Amino acid sequence: MSDVVNPSKDNFDSFCGYHQTWQGGSITELTQVGPGTPCGEYLRRYWHPVSITAELGDKPKLIKILGEELVLFRDKSGQYGLVHKRCPHRRASLEFGSCAERGIQCCYHGWVFDVDGSVLDIPGEPEGSVSAINVQNKLRLGAYPVKEFNGLLFAYLGPIEELPEFPIYDTFDIPGMTMTPYAGPFNCNWIQVLDAIVDPVHTAFLHQSQFSDGFGALGEIEFYEKNKVRFFGTASRRVDDNIWVRVNELVLPNFTQAGSAFAVDGTQTKYFGRSAFTRWVVPVDDKHCIAFAWGNFGERGDPHEYNTPEGMQLIEQGELFDRSYEEKQASPGDVEAVESMGSISDHEKENLVSGDRGIAMYRAQIKKNIRNMQKGKRPPQPGVLAGSNGNGVIPTYGSDTVLKIPGLEDERDILKSTNKQVMDILFAADELTGDDRDRSIISQLKNIK
Repeated sequence: MSDVVNPSKDNFDSFCGYHQTWQGGSITELTQVGPGTPCGEYLRRYWHPVSITAELGDKPKLIKILGEELVLFRDKSGQYGLVHKRCPHRRASLEFGSCAERGIQCCYHGWVFDVDGSVLDIPGEPEGSVSAINVQNKLRLGAYPVKEFNGLLFAYLGPIEELPEFPIYDTFDIPGMTMTPYAGPFNCNWIQVLDAIVDPVHTAFLHQSQFSDGFGALGEIEFYEKNKVRFFGTASRRVDDNIWVRVNELVLPNFTQAGSAFAVDGTQTKYFGRSAFTRWVVPVDDKHCIAFAWGNFGERGDPHEYNTPEGMQLIEQGELFDRSYEEKQASPGDVEAVESMGSISDHEKENLVSGDRGIAMYRAQIKKNIRNMQKGKRPPQPGVLAGSNGNGVIPTYGSDTVLKIPGLEDERDILKSTNKQVMDILFAADELTGDDRDRSIISQLKNIK
């Protein structure tokens, strides 16, 4: 029998589990998104995707966005509507109503409401009913503007007097790109999902085995802010004789783009390859959110072979959503990472370091925007990023650039310098759009040695 060592008390002095508090609070200023909350009111000043167009059939659809249950529908004339759930007559849910030739009809007494909430018909009342006429003149069902764009339905849930322009980003129209809408549900607060886009460090640990070996190289991490609206987390990695500069971007409050998921691995030269997805992280309520997006497929996006429901799940989070617990443990993706924080992360227990600077920067700016809004200042819209060319198109930067630059002794300085040169070139082309912008950026990238 081998000797059994009886550890002394001194061996355990550093264990402190019992004395640590188990749970901390969340950043409620950011995590609470329901009607009337500071962040909820802030988010309501922007357009958000709320559904995939093809998923809306000939029946109304109950949805929940920003903590509010709403009914989405398309009437028989093709108009889209988003209205309060309960009929203002006797409070029956309009999810059980029917799509009329114009508007939506309540299942209970047949009242009909237009997409703007006005009362079109009260069929159960006698002709000339004074009470019915008064109701039609005075009553409106709560309704929000809806815009269909390229397979996604967007809504604006804020004060109509502050209705902003619908933002048009340059990636909405890239020649040869196929854009396919998808939705990725997350059972956690929206901030936990949004954080990852300006966290280039996590890809080296969470995604190396899912995308390519090149993702496992940490390289040099940099963070940028532009116009108090846009935030970047960039990574410049060494892959053989190449330097791979990957740019992730966030446009407040929740628009995100990055490089490709599968088209680039750092081994082949690439100039300004574009984002795998064009994506919004939309809060459902405090404990759920949905990533509504287009997967981008083509020469400058990801390979067409990933243009499938399963492929877009891989692009979104590195793994399929529906897997066994054993599979999730063996190869966790973004869902496992962010949902394991809890439905609402206890942010007071976080210990942020230099690699989290992008997260700290964007969170602080959202807080500032919320507080300014409470003082009467409208939150800045993405349109402030549009160049002075007059067409209102917003330039974006989510991309991959791979340059052949052999390694030298001062490797860290080379990585940092290459990253800076790439970002300077991207920023300098803000006043250009379309092919002119691409040509300018690509020609200058080719000159980096």
